[in-house]
Amino acid sequence: MEKYIEKAKILIEALPYIQQFKKKTMVIKYGGSFMYDEARKQSVMDDISLMRLVGIRLIIVHGGGKDISGMLNDLEIQTEFVEGLRITNEKVVEIAEMVLSGKINKEIVQLLQNREMNAVGLSGKDGGMIKVKKKFINNLDIGFVGDIIRVDNRLLNTLLKDDYLPVIAPIGTDKTGQSYNINADHVAYAIAKAMKAEKLIYLTDTDGVYMDPDNPDSIIRRLFAENVPKLIEEGIISGGMIPKVENSVDALNQGVNSVHILDGKVEHSMLLELFTAAGVGTMIRRSII
Repeated sequence: MEKYIEKAKILIEALPYIQQFKKKTMVIKYGGSFMYDEARKQSVMDDISLMRLVGIRLIIVHGGGKDISGMLNDLEIQTEFVEGLRITNEKVVEIAEMVLSGKINKEIVQLLQNREMNAVGLSGKDGGMIKVKKKFINNLDIGFVGDIIRVDNRLLNTLLKDDYLPVIAPIGTDKTGQSYNINADHVAYAIAKAMKAEKLIYLTDTDGVYMDPDNPDSIIRRLFAENVPKLIEEGIISGGMIPKVENSVDALNQGVNSVHILDGKVEHSMLLELFTAAGVGTMIRRSII
């Protein structure tokens, strides 16, 4: 009987959070090595379904670089990377769109449909949702890699209003209609800004920001935007975490209430972060006050 009482206490602890987040919009960036672990993938889909069932309006943005690399290898097409971004010629962007929009996107949609969620697979091309310009790295043209210049949120608002769950592949177009591959982190944060989402959730391969990366007990559970520049200057926030955190601060300044960096490999990490007092990752907020 005791174990059932404990389960009931957990539900009671979650109740105020469920009430707080009902009908709020959250954007989830789904990407990382856990995408390729069947048990973790199924667990994440269960969590998303539960969040939907308690009334949270969700938008999922997914990545898929590993699948793109696999397809390019199968086709014996070699590519190079500059500062973590793939140099993307016309053939490569065609394959990227095929893999992201045609394979990964539809797999996620089907996983959610299997749980009786009204999921709809889209890319940034649908409804002219995401417009981009060509991205340059230190004046180097890296091909059809896009910098987001505008997000049109009308289609997303319509889908959410009609109780659909949008699943978005990170492909956009320029003013001529040319397709571009876009960093999925950037798509998630741009959509969160456009929707003025309650939360932007990054599901990644790390469980947050650490004061000391070698000390697992040094994770920063609550990070305030005003402290970010100092932490970057001191090298505490470094490498690939810098653009993620800087984008998070920009999202907060544009109306997003909080940003969460979570480890997708941790079972039920989103539920633990959202519906318990302790949390399991790093939450970034606007101000200490």
